Amino acid sequence: MSASREVAIDALVRVEGGAYAHVLVPRLLARRRGLSARDRAHVTELVHGTIRMQRALDHQLAQVSARPLPDLDPVVRAALRLGAYQLHSGVAPHAAVAETVAAVPARARGYVNGVLRALARRGPPWPWPAGDGVEAVGVRTSHPDWIVETLVRELGRDDALRTLALADQPPPVTLRVNPLRASVEEVERELRAGGARVGRGALVPDALVVHGAGDVGALPAVRDGRATPQDQASQAVVAALDPRPGERVLDVAAAPGGKAGAAAERMGDTGLVLAADRHPGRARTVARAVARLGLRGVRVAVADGRQLPVRTGAFDRVLLDAPCSGLGVLRRRPDARWRVRPGDVEALAGLQRALLLEAARAVRPGGRLVYSVCTLTAAETVAIDEFAAEALGDFVALAPPPAPWVPLGRGARLAPCAAGTDGMYVLVLERAASGPG
Repeated sequence: MSASREVAIDALVRVEGGAYAHVLVPRLLARRRGLSARDRAHVTELVHGTIRMQRALDHQLAQVSARPLPDLDPVVRAALRLGAYQLHSGVAPHAAVAETVAAVPARARGYVNGVLRALARRGPPWPWPAGDGVEAVGVRTSHPDWIVETLVRELGRDDALRTLALADQPPPVTLRVNPLRASVEEVERELRAGGARVGRGALVPDALVVHGAGDVGALPAVRDGRATPQDQASQAVVAALDPRPGERVLDVAAAPGGKAGAAAERMGDTGLVLAADRHPGRARTVARAVARLGLRGVRVAVADGRQLPVRTGAFDRVLLDAPCSGLGVLRRRPDARWRVRPGDVEALAGLQRALLLEAARAVRPGGRLVYSVCTLTAAETVAIDEFAAEALGDFVALAPPPAPWVPLGRGARLAPCAAGTDGMYVLVLERAASGPG
């Protein structure tokens, strides 16, 4: 099993250096042909879990390490965090320590061994900072103080604490079935026959929530385009867009392509879905996603959402799932909590306003515009609605989705703790039939 830990340590070092865990780990695993499916799942769990719990682990390690963690070699720091994560996850101390020590260079083994053995003597139960202060909560839940403060302010203390706790758990695998190739029942039976535990979504009844399926990308239904991994909150956004067969739909910031594919499926692969993204590499990701689904009605374009190469009023429905701070998807993007900074929020809100103005231009009279973000900050949700109310005078708000969504401004917010999904905000607007275009 030390091979799994070697890959995990390599990944942790690279993520600390700037790589994105959800992109890096699959690439590293693809290069390691000798790892079993179990080992691959183990690597993913180790890397994502260690990153999620980094602040909590660093707090514990600081109590037993003779040297400050920032002063350590990156490989040693990564190994200590990995070992500490295993100890906190209930792995037997002899296994957690020995396997981690075996995965580091010989020169570092003595130090790593000594620190992890000292840590193993401290728990469980593990000593944590007491009290309800921001710093104590941040350490216990392994989040930066500013995220704790933001969630408490936006959600209230109880929902904030539930959301922070949820963000420290691996997300479930949720599948959207492609109705052009299979029924929900067919895919569900196939998954059960393969040994997976399958339930239906609490938010989207046709969503399949899957446990014990292993590598989701290796599932036959995913490989052959009969299903796509997509959280229920994202599926609900496409339902709010409500694209109809034969319509012209624009997805302004489409990568990685899940919502564009979902829209085309709902339209029976008729009409047009134009999926735009400003990054060529991300646009290629969208193209691969729709090709796997066998969708012919999706066209992919490399285009900046602030200057769309489309005619005014050319689309029946426009979706702007805008770049955001991502506080609603912290369990799915484990490194995001350490990457995003408080100052990023206002900069992103400025980008969102610019994208919204351009997206609105593309909507025909009587057409629909949906703004969504997978975050929970006021600046990127209700403040954008306030901006839209002033800047888009020829648009009116339609009814937001019902409970468990909570009305916020003219839109609605879905906290992760409400239905066990990603956090999301959605605002549904309709252009007046007499508007320009």
